[in-house]
Amino acid sequence: MTAHPAWLAPALAYVPQWLSYQMRSTEQPGCAIAIRYRGDLVLEQAFGHADLAAGEALTPRHRFRVASHSKTFTTVGIMKLREQGRLKLDDMAGQYVEGLHPDIAAATIAQLLSHTAGIFRDGEDCAYWAQRAEFADLPRVRADLTLPPAIDAGLRLKYSNHGYALAGLVIEAITGEPYHVWMQREVVLPAGLSETTPDVPVAEGARLAQGHSTKLVLGRRVVFPSGQSTHALVAATGFVSTAADLTRFFAQLAPKAAKSILSPASRREMTRPQWADPYSTMARSYGLGTITGTSPGSSSGEGWKNFGHSGGFPGTLTRTSVVAEPGIAVSILTNAADGMCHAWMDGVLAILQTFERQGPPDARTAGWTGRWWSGWGATDLVPMGAKVLLALPGQINPFEKVPELAVMGADTARIDVSGAFGSYGEPVALRRDAAGQVVAVKIAGSVSLAEADLAQEMTARFG
Repeated sequence: MTAHPAWLAPALAYVPQWLSYQMRSTEQPGCAIAIRYRGDLVLEQAFGHADLAAGEALTPRHRFRVASHSKTFTTVGIMKLREQGRLKLDDMAGQYVEGLHPDIAAATIAQLLSHTAGIFRDGEDCAYWAQRAEFADLPRVRADLTLPPAIDAGLRLKYSNHGYALAGLVIEAITGEPYHVWMQREVVLPAGLSETTPDVPVAEGARLAQGHSTKLVLGRRVVFPSGQSTHALVAATGFVSTAADLTRFFAQLAPKAAKSILSPASRREMTRPQWADPYSTMARSYGLGTITGTSPGSSSGEGWKNFGHSGGFPGTLTRTSVVAEPGIAVSILTNAADGMCHAWMDGVLAILQTFERQGPPDARTAGWTGRWWSGWGATDLVPMGAKVLLALPGQINPFEKVPELAVMGADTARIDVSGAFGSYGEPVALRRDAAGQVVAVKIAGSVSLAEADLAQEMTARFG
């Protein structure tokens, strides 16, 4: 096991505290998270439900439809064939698959993997994304691929599920085996993944997290069953996995990873940003089967450069990110159409990065902890280094522009950093009961209580 830095343990302790608050405040059905540090699984936890209708609690062992994460798996398969000398990235798709539109046949393997072949996103009819039909079978996909591309190849980044379906057909043509058979044997198992399959069904005894709608339209969430096969779109969106397996797999794609089924050269080619997406609200680019970007910066400095992928399946949204330095992989899986995985990924990376920069709490600050409530909501006392942050768990970055305390004594502190509309320079004090336990925190002139105590007070006052 790799030696872990001192900042990691307090950071990992705070992540589930923050996520539990986010789950309550957003009323999401379920969330699973896994974090690895230099290959070691250091956090794995699940919140909420796998199936609201059945009342089934979500566990880390539930499999999720991880959808477009499949594109990274497919790209690894292609790169493995390339390392074996069985194809070149500048080979044309038509060299391996017949019956394509001439312009699609002329698209290179690299263009398929980088979403620059100009191919339409989902063909003429993608009712399956709304669960109005089964996913497209091979005749349907092949018929779509006889149509002209939407734009010329090489013009811009244009996401295409059908382009990756075609990459899957290339794998089948070269190997002479069904995609799911070859991928399971040559990619999934060699990567050490025990909870991952290219499509359903899942292994006997394994449980599948069900998708859920938003609460809009009906005023309640309904279950979107997750057990349908993706048929000929398996290479684009079929994979089923867990957060732990995804972090294991994606961590191996870092160019300096100690263990991988691909060479460092292949991993560098996959994870380098190649085509930017200037129309995205996030600063991101695409490599070969990977999304690259930088996590949002904060008052603690610029964000972390990372690579990974995301996925959207009916009623399920998922995201995995790898920060090559300091060697962190995070996967967050949510099972609702309005799942918060993207925002929560930004929050988790911000938490880890802030602790990495500030360090673990010192002897004076370590006791300043806990979640304290007022009528305005919750405030978390989070010690790190020589300071204590008045963190806001309702924020996506709970540490962004929050007040900081300088500890003066065992139970006294001063607001040392604050915005102009805060209580800069004013005192903070811990209040203890007769047994010496902290039962309240006075921040400037306002007292915050434990949640149960505030609930009792509010009930007495307001009914």
